Amino acid sequence: MRLYSGKIPAIAQEIAKALDAAEAIETEAPKEVAADLEAVLKEYLRNEREITEEAKSRMEQKGLSYSLLSKVRSQVAAERSFPAQDEFLPYILEQLIEMLFHSGNVEEVFADDTELRKLLMPILRKHLEVEETLDREIRARLKHLQEGTAAFEIEYQKLVDQMKRKQHLA
Repeated sequence: MRLYSGKIPAIAQEIAKALDAAEAIETEAPKEVAADLEAVLKEYLRNEREITEEAKSRMEQKGLSYSLLSKVRSQVAAERSFPAQDEFLPYILEQLIEMLFHSGNVEEVFADDTELRKLLMPILRKHLEVEETLDREIRARLKHLQEGTAAFEIEYQKLVDQMKRKQHLA
C-alpha cells in the first residue's frame, strides 16, 4: 500500500462526502473539510519524503550501500516517532480522525472513533491499493511474455510508467 500525491484530492473529497452522507459530522463548509483532510495527507507525504532524504544523506555520509536504505529509513523514522511503512494506515487514520475533532471547519462530530474508522478505512484501502491493482492489470497484459525474462521486465516497467502517468500517480 502506498499513498500517491495525485490521489490525495480524490481521497479527501471522498472521505468528506462519506462523513457528510453518514451524518458523522456537521459542517457548513464541506470543501474546507476536504481541504483539511488533504492537508493531513500531504503532511504525511512531506514527512515521509523528508525521512527518506535524511536516510539517503546518512547513507552517503557513511558510504553505505543503497540496499540498506530501508533499514536506515526505519531508524530515521523511529527517531522522529514516525510510523514504519507497514504501520502507516493506522497512523493516517488516527491523524485524520484527530483533525476532525480539531478543525474549525467541523462544527460537530457525531460519530465516535470506531465509527469514523469504519467509514474511513474502506475509502483509504481502495485508494491505497492502487499499486496492487496496477500490478494485476499489467501482468494480465503481459501474458504473452514469460515472467522473469529481460523482455518481460522491460515491458513491465514501461507499462508501469505509462499507467502511473495516465492515472496521475507519477
